[in-house]
Amino acid sequence: MAIGGSFLIENYTPAEVFTPEDYNEEHRAIARTTEEFFAREIAPNLERIQHHETGVAVGILRQSASLGLTAVSVPEEYGGMEMDLTSMLIVAEGLAKDGSYAGWHGAHAGIGTLPLLLYGTSEQKKKYLPRLASAELVGAYCLSEPQAGSDALAAKTRADLSEDGTHYVLNGQKMWITNGGHADLYTVFAKVGGEKFTAFLVERAYPGVKPGAEEKKMGIKGSSTTPVYLDNVKVPVENVLGEVGRGHIIAFNILNLGRLKLGPFATGGMKNVLQISAKYAKQRIAFGKPIADFGMIQQKIAEMSARIFVNEAMCTRVTGLIQSKLTDWNWQQPDAAQVLLKAVEEFAAECSYIKVFASEALDFVVDEGVQIHGGYGYHQDYLVERAYRDSRINRIFEGTSEINRMLATGMLLKRAARGQLALVPAVQKLQGELLAGPQAYDLPTAAKKATLLALGVAYQKYTADLENQQEILAALCDMAMNAFAMESALLRSRKMGEPEVVTAMVDVWMRDAMDVVAVSGRTVLAACAEGDALRIQMAALRRFTKYEPVDRIALQRKVAARMLTAERFTVA
Repeated sequence: MAIGGSFLIENYTPAEVFTPEDYNEEHRAIARTTEEFFAREIAPNLERIQHHETGVAVGILRQSASLGLTAVSVPEEYGGMEMDLTSMLIVAEGLAKDGSYAGWHGAHAGIGTLPLLLYGTSEQKKKYLPRLASAELVGAYCLSEPQAGSDALAAKTRADLSEDGTHYVLNGQKMWITNGGHADLYTVFAKVGGEKFTAFLVERAYPGVKPGAEEKKMGIKGSSTTPVYLDNVKVPVENVLGEVGRGHIIAFNILNLGRLKLGPFATGGMKNVLQISAKYAKQRIAFGKPIADFGMIQQKIAEMSARIFVNEAMCTRVTGLIQSKLTDWNWQQPDAAQVLLKAVEEFAAECSYIKVFASEALDFVVDEGVQIHGGYGYHQDYLVERAYRDSRINRIFEGTSEINRMLATGMLLKRAARGQLALVPAVQKLQGELLAGPQAYDLPTAAKKATLLALGVAYQKYTADLENQQEILAALCDMAMNAFAMESALLRSRKMGEPEVVTAMVDVWMRDAMDVVAVSGRTVLAACAEGDALRIQMAALRRFTKYEPVDRIALQRKVAARMLTAERFTVA
């Protein structure tokens, strides 16, 4: 059975990866329901949501709850649909055509509900979960502070136990709270006695809870983002979520799930922009013909499509890996939450890869979408302009991409140090392969070999201090992330029987990804060696990262022709 990070040291077959082509009828039904709901209820109200018309977004959220879309993963006993992780991610993708509504829904159904679902006591769940599932209560998550963003444990918000021991008194300020202006139940993180980082369930109705004014944001303008002020707020001791002093466990595990969910959110956004851009390119006439006929426009369509395919492959693969740890799992088990959290935590590095890759892929796609639209792409009357602004937050959400790059590599190193991941034997084996002379590898395997080479050299240079070398950790992440993405895409393609349009996308994109591996590898090696040692290592890196070129122009034209004909992303 696969373990976190094992993709670097093991090879997998197409049959071992979960892909969108493996969705069952229940998955396809929830996808249809979500798509129909967006078209029927959200799309006609986008402008009203953008302008914060009173009650519109919350009303739509409650309508979605009537279909179960706010509680896909919540147990039936609490009013949920009790469906699997894949279903939750499918809903996320289906609602991602608009960043503002996605913010409302994602914050409520995700970070607004999951902490209670996963860490709440039976009494807490009975009291609050059914009302969150129905969206009678809107949920929000209060972690960040004015001086504590990525460094969440630097929080200053205090919680002091009352003399009679019946409640805690909370004082402080939270910042950037999604749904903050309209939430009814906040998951608030504070330090008990100024030291013990702890989570609390705080009702808006408690005296002293006051949301601030709506923030003036670059994008996702229709979502609610406010500070939340806590002024001598009395919170009953029974509203401590989890254990006193263990709030960081809740925060970090919820972030892992959030990083995974960001992947399908990005997929949905990318598919929408591709569809908008393909239709526009066929309608816009320049120099006597549609701009869709121009090679450089086709190149953009093809590169946008490739990133959608790869991101989908990564997201579903990681979802499948997590679900492989949940065989025969159900919410009726006494330790159900702990088993689920452990399964997600096992693949925390892969969740960080998804966060980084998905957010950057979405930025690429929306940028190219604006470019395809030309001057009109810069105009607020066109949805692609909104998508461009909405996209940028995703590289900050769920831990910045910089934090995730360091975390992902750090997690692999920690797993190796604990004996959970056999990186050291794999690096030692690689040395033997190098001495044996050139061997033939497919591109993903070669990328993994290059990553192991760089990891070994970096660790030999810095040992335990490697965790403080941020630039090297980031470069190693880019190598491992692209190796994982390459393998995920190739395995999905092979599992599909390598359709012509898919093969064309993958052949071109993998070579681009290998170039990233090569550049990042050179960055690591040059920082860790010099002289003859560096020359030897560089020769090995070149051996792993070289490839035969393909006719990318012809292949990209083939991909673009298929997408333009369909006027949407398709692999058929």
